[in-house]
Amino acid sequence: MTVQAITFDLWDTVFVDESDEPKRLAQGLKPKGVARRDMVAELVGAVDRNLVDVAYDTTDAAFRQVWYSQNITWTVRDRLGVVLKGLGAELGDEAFDRLVGFHEDMELGPMPDLAVGVKDALEALHGKYKLGVISDAIFSPGRALVKLLDHYGLTGYFDSFIFSDEIGFAKPTPIIFETAAKELGVDVSELAHIGDRPAKDIAGPQALGAKGILCTVVKDRSSEDVSADAVCRDFADLPEIICNLK
Repeated sequence: MTVQAITFDLWDTVFVDESDEPKRLAQGLKPKGVARRDMVAELVGAVDRNLVDVAYDTTDAAFRQVWYSQNITWTVRDRLGVVLKGLGAELGDEAFDRLVGFHEDMELGPMPDLAVGVKDALEALHGKYKLGVISDAIFSPGRALVKLLDHYGLTGYFDSFIFSDEIGFAKPTPIIFETAAKELGVDVSELAHIGDRPAKDIAGPQALGAKGILCTVVKDRSSEDVSADAVCRDFADLPEIICNLK
């Protein structure tokens, strides 16, 4: 079947991950990782700052293990709950909500950059194909990611938004791509997904008969050894790539 719909990963596909860090530095702000841990230490109070790092590092490692082995992304609320348990600390509801919000909204200012050429590609594809977003949520939840897209004037290009924190599963779980296809009104075999991680963005859709396009515009994770149906190195080429998919 020919491609009727295209879904986009966000981090290191549409957005350049960590491109907000130089902006933070220019504004005199601490790196995100340091600022997050400082906030935990501030709210918890009398605790060794090194213990905060240990609890945070351990939780981050557990998050990555679950993300890759079980295809689930813990919510920020869940992650911070584990950090606090590791510290043997408790926070009241108001303080905990403040901590969660601080983490979830951090990438809303300063904001990460768009990948070069992605907006022009969306403009070229819009109206010819149904377009959707499929993104795993690491710190920024789906609601924050929509705000990032809206800031750059991109939300209007998309007909569907699938976020791991909202659907309960992460890529490459089949329900992610099946739900996207249903929302876009196409058979899953008519779907093409573009992203930067082979294990999640290529193997996931291909397992269901959809197409997987590896995006190396921002970061080349393994374009020389991948089973992708195509590789996009420049977003200016994406319309032709989609057209040529068999």
